[in-house]
Amino acid sequence: MAKQPMLRFVKLGREMPEKRPPNLRAEDFNEIYAEYPEDKAEEQAGRCSQCGVPYCQSHCPLHNNIPDWLMMTATGRLQEAYELSQATNTFPEICGRICPQDRLCEGNCVIEQSGHGTVTIGSVEKYITDTAWEKGWVKPIAPMSERGESVGIIGAGPGGLAAADMLRRAGVQVTVYDRYDRAGGLMTYGIPGFKLEKPVVMRRIEQLEQGGVEFVLNCTVGEDITFDAIRGKHDAVLIATGVYKARDLTAPNSGAAGVVKALDYLTASNRKSFGDDVPEFDTGDLDARGKRVVVIGGGDTAMDCVRTAVRQGAKSVRCLYRRDRDNMPGSRRETQNAEEEGVEFVWLSAPMGFETDADGALTGVRVQKMRLGQPDATGRRAPEVIEGADYTEEADLAITALGFEPEDLPTLWGVPELAVTRWGTIKAKFNTHETDLNGVWAVGDIVRGASLVVWAIRDGREAAESILTYLSAPARVAAE
Repeated sequence: MAKQPMLRFVKLGREMPEKRPPNLRAEDFNEIYAEYPEDKAEEQAGRCSQCGVPYCQSHCPLHNNIPDWLMMTATGRLQEAYELSQATNTFPEICGRICPQDRLCEGNCVIEQSGHGTVTIGSVEKYITDTAWEKGWVKPIAPMSERGESVGIIGAGPGGLAAADMLRRAGVQVTVYDRYDRAGGLMTYGIPGFKLEKPVVMRRIEQLEQGGVEFVLNCTVGEDITFDAIRGKHDAVLIATGVYKARDLTAPNSGAAGVVKALDYLTASNRKSFGDDVPEFDTGDLDARGKRVVVIGGGDTAMDCVRTAVRQGAKSVRCLYRRDRDNMPGSRRETQNAEEEGVEFVWLSAPMGFETDADGALTGVRVQKMRLGQPDATGRRAPEVIEGADYTEEADLAITALGFEPEDLPTLWGVPELAVTRWGTIKAKFNTHETDLNGVWAVGDIVRGASLVVWAIRDGREAAESILTYLSAPARVAAE
């Protein structure tokens, strides 16, 4: 009788790839998890129960065919597993690394709910596509035929790149405009290498370039080129700028030397990993070495900051969050990794101001203690101030990671007719991602607000399908 390749969760426990010891991984910016050996990947994929209603798939924003490619991995059909994974996800090796699987696919795994420990879906996904790159199964985009229509995409983050990939596969001419000197958006400059090593992103950019996608970098719309010029040059335009404007902290001395924004800090660190000249880092302004660091915030960006500070050689790293561990928005896996690396979390604490010396340099963060009250509009218990319980947390560097807001694109781009919501995000239709402007679409964080890479990929793929329908409309084709 043939060996049962699946349902191995009955006998085999959950086992993640080997994780480097905290003292070693804190010395560099390399990823902390090793790759699965082939037999271990097959074994862990075989723990899948192949349940009749795959909650892992339904809770994945891309609705990846997770049970199917797990079964293919478990039975040694790895190239088929890659092709199936790639069919629904433009960047599976990136999602396998940075998706919060504990809140999405793995968090809804049936065997996890029954107490057996979830299937390591993200690690298997990463293994499949990393192997595909190694084996040469990942090929440059080669359309069956070329089309004359062109699409301009503003923003080279995951949403814009996912759309570019699909449009080029259909033969459409694609130009991507981005303000930075490298494509990739936050995948390049926002997410540290210990979560997503930069060659993983750069090889995808190279694949798109080899497939005919044109990148116009160091190009700020509204300054180097107008939005109207892009509309006039292309048959359709996709806005995928993301949200980069940091939320300000209104507190006494918030402008003091030593109080910095999370994205500025992370961008400087990532640029150094590329070997760039970064004066703000070299002067020490954005370098945590030898400093007492306090990070303010509880999301994934805050986790990136605290773990970066550890690797830069900070004297101490503390994270202030106004709620408790159970109400923290960031990944619990990332919180655990940070604690292993020596980060101290100060729960139920919020900044009320900053203290400085006679020269105006930061010496501490004035902290007010909180307690959790009744649930707010989001259903989470709202923090309340405990009067008289404030104190000073000594700090030489304070990093604010309070989230991001959209820039005022209608004003910056001189297009007041571009409709936005009361939050400043662009108004776009839910399924097609069309805006009120004819021939203009919008996806990702500039529509959703700050969100996950996987949601941006989904939006980009859906918008590409909508744009292809628009370009192929009979009335439009006849007019040409």
